[in-house]
Amino acid sequence: GGRAMQIVHDEAGLLRYMAEAVQASPDHPVLLDRFLNQAIELDVDALCDGQRVVIGGIMEHIEEAGVHSGDSACCLPPHSISDSVIAEVTRQTKALGMALQVRGLMNIQFALQGETLYVLEVNPRASRTVPFVSKATGVPLAKVAARIMAGKSLDELGIDEVKQPTTYRAVKEAVVPFVKFRGVDPLLSPEMKSTGEVMGIAVEFPAAFAKAQLGAGSPLPDSGRAFVSVRDADKDRVVDLSKMLVAAGFEVMTTEGTSKILAEADVPCTKVAKVIDGVRPHIVDKLLSNEINFIVNTTEGERTIADSKSIRQAALDRGIVYFTTMAGGLAAAESMLSNDDVTQVRSIQEYLKGEV
Repeated sequence: GGRAMQIVHDEAGLLRYMAEAVQASPDHPVLLDRFLNQAIELDVDALCDGQRVVIGGIMEHIEEAGVHSGDSACCLPPHSISDSVIAEVTRQTKALGMALQVRGLMNIQFALQGETLYVLEVNPRASRTVPFVSKATGVPLAKVAARIMAGKSLDELGIDEVKQPTTYRAVKEAVVPFVKFRGVDPLLSPEMKSTGEVMGIAVEFPAAFAKAQLGAGSPLPDSGRAFVSVRDADKDRVVDLSKMLVAAGFEVMTTEGTSKILAEADVPCTKVAKVIDGVRPHIVDKLLSNEINFIVNTTEGERTIADSKSIRQAALDRGIVYFTTMAGGLAAAESMLSNDDVTQVRSIQEYLKGEV
């Protein structure tokens, strides 16, 4: 875990990984995981004193399985999860905290696939999301946890519950250093690449997400040309994405495979050549000549990842906002379609007091 991780799509890729990336032996075992496809990940930070468990915050990840939790944006409170799922997450969190007899902070990562809730991991410690949750709720979780570890109880500290936001949403976005490392592929993966994070806060999710992008140095464009090219697994959602982009005022440009799907759905688009097509101007030419303002490019498989690397590199060189996951692209499209004023500034205290 952590280092030398790769996503393997077929037997040939597995054999190559075993031969080149690791020296597998009884002393150096290899861990194999299988992703839950199109599952929503949830992060939970909670306090436990051995007698009671208090939920600090439940966060819904934007990116799906396959992206390290530290690189995924997340929303508090969840913006698309039902109350029944939230209740079940709360029940399981309290049961796990009591069973493990945690004293202090604990972090649990869940995955929701359809109606099935999976527990991915339980960590009896603070997580990287604690500062975000503390700022979004106004409760200093690390301070409370330290006092619990020193012998205090939740009752003695006067902590009955951590009130969750009801009139606003907070979005955490990862800050990645790709622009400082030329030649590095900015494709998100199971290996964590972010070096920091920012928070956007607003009454509605789209504005909070847009503010988080602004804080991360990737302000969403108002209009222009959007390039959309997605893997087969994302083809069922590319029509909705493109419709949102058109409604937001964008001209959609696609490669041949995606353009056929959009044409069948009567979504206007312009076809552009891939680099490997050998036709000029191709998509990278368009990017380098500043003809594209927004990119959603999802890919899988060793060959297609290599073929599309030049697109991601050109986006970095020209400072073009890009998303390498469909979930991220949909969230961005929703934000651009809402056209909220993200320059509106209010203090966190105003949000916490319900003054917005």
